[in-house]
Amino acid sequence: MSSTASIASTAEGLPIVSQPSDRLKKDVTRHFKERVIESILFLAAFVSVFTTAAIVYILITESWVFFQHVPFSDFLFDTQWTPLFDDAHYGIMVLLSGTLTSSAVALLVAIPLGTIIAIYLSEFAPFVVREVAKPFLELLGGVPTIIYGYFALVFLTPLLQHFLPELPGFNLLSAGIVMGIMIIPYVASLSEDAMRAVPMALREGSYAMGATRLQTALRVVMPAATSGIASAYILGISRAVGETMILAVAAGMQPNLTFNPTEPGATITSFIVQVALGDLPHGSIGYQTIFAAGLTLMLMTLVFNLLGYYMRKRFREVY
Repeated sequence: MSSTASIASTAEGLPIVSQPSDRLKKDVTRHFKERVIESILFLAAFVSVFTTAAIVYILITESWVFFQHVPFSDFLFDTQWTPLFDDAHYGIMVLLSGTLTSSAVALLVAIPLGTIIAIYLSEFAPFVVREVAKPFLELLGGVPTIIYGYFALVFLTPLLQHFLPELPGFNLLSAGIVMGIMIIPYVASLSEDAMRAVPMALREGSYAMGATRLQTALRVVMPAATSGIASAYILGISRAVGETMILAVAAGMQPNLTFNPTEPGATITSFIVQVALGDLPHGSIGYQTIFAAGLTLMLMTLVFNLLGYYMRKRFREVY
């Protein structure tokens, strides 16, 4: 019997199980290190969950204090937003109109341009061009938003006034256009990654059937990458809804119930900045409005994220 056998026999013929080799023995040190690493990873995941839960808790508790003084119906249906005036009104629809208008303008810029850029980088651009263009594209996402805001105020608004002489100095149009430029890297980069993940066999099959590169990109690659492209769009929407500094600088921060982008307006985020930098005492009703507005903004973002999750799940099942 060889020395590596795991079972030996005694003189009486009874089997004896030999001791495991040193390599197979339980390494206490390694087991402890794995436990430590597992605990660290769990702690990192717990911190993210705890932070989210804490934010939701603060928004709900502070908003509850606000709604004890302001009827919920007035908050939803009042057409004025003047919480800092003596004649206070708390109609969140005024801020929602500015948020939705500026976001719509931004998405009208970001989604078409971002999709076209993604198609070009994924299907048409040479390797050298793609490797150079994509880092520069993603670099736009690293520009501070306050720079975009002053770009909209100092450059874009005077340029638009040449075509629209009645355009005021503060308006939602220029702010929305610059927001769209800011969002383009998110939409283009994520959409391009989704298209690049489509198997090459689908493209080759399309080419074998006589399709052109454009037909293949539009009718084969994009439908196959719909879940990823939809995620890029939803991220762009969430980014537009949550933008602050561009609107605070270029849109005017004037509460105005309008869906006309050529007029000034205030958004939820710009109002929060306005109040947070003011002199309102902590705990006053005017100060509590930022938590009610923040809760509204968070619910909007949650709806968009749930919509994106549904779209990803649906199109992933289809394709």
